[in-house]
Amino acid sequence: MDKRYMALGTSMLVLRLLEQQSMYGYQIIRELERQSQMVFRLKEGTLYPVLHGLEQQGAVVSFQKTAENGRTRKYYEITSQGKGLLQEKAEEWKIYETAVNQVMGGVLFGGL
Repeated sequence: MDKRYMALGTSMLVLRLLEQQSMYGYQIIRELERQSQMVFRLKEGTLYPVLHGLEQQGAVVSFQKTAENGRTRKYYEITSQGKGLLQEKAEEWKIYETAVNQVMGGVLFGGL
């Protein structure tokens, strides 16, 4: 998938995953792959700037937690402000999706 299209919804997708549960970075990457059936495949170099940006906006907070294997990981959790941002982004996405569908006229891309 073209990275420009991926960038449009990355923060929305990350917020949605964090709305489901707190996660550490690698877990976010794997869960996004699983839920999208491998369509969305983020690299750490893409994910962490998104997470840091969301943290600076107050949309997520991070905390350290020790896993069962004894490793300390940095987890991310959505805030109430992040939930509001997720709702805004979802509404923007719906407008975008509707506009694309109107222009495409319901034509499947494979039929072009």
